[in-house]
Amino acid sequence: MTTTDFTTTLVVDQSPKEVFGAVKNPRGWWSEEIEGETEKLNDEFTYHFEDIHSCKMKLAEVVPNERIVWVVLENYFKFTQDTTEWIGTTISFDISEKDGKTQLVFTHHGLTPEYECYDICEDAWTNYIQHSLRGLIATGKGRPNSTGNPTTETEEKLRADHQ
Repeated sequence: MTTTDFTTTLVVDQSPKEVFGAVKNPRGWWSEEIEGETEKLNDEFTYHFEDIHSCKMKLAEVVPNERIVWVVLENYFKFTQDTTEWIGTTISFDISEKDGKTQLVFTHHGLTPEYECYDICEDAWTNYIQHSLRGLIATGKGRPNSTGNPTTETEEKLRADHQ
């Protein structure tokens, strides 16, 4: 059986430089609670959503205005049997010009339908990329998680299920 990594694409009017700048700012579109550096090669940062999900990322590739790659060094899910599912996967943001616009292709390499978290993660990533990151790029305002404030229905359900 052939598996595919989770991917989603967005096309915006802003320049590759503006898209790149927004991607490097996950506090502006993923979570305000990110700790650590998020801009340069080998920077490391941590993400957490209450006691339900936490992970540590390292910037493995940074090509200005073209590409950013994160590698997942640590991961914990409260809601899966294998709490470490993401460890060793990579997340890429590929930026290119297309027909006078900028295209961003987000891929979580290794996040496949075989993962127990796939449906939840697919929903969350789609929201963060298609809504929050798109908003940050287009208007300067994303919809990241803030302390105690989930941004997706999935996160609200996870919180309710694990309290």
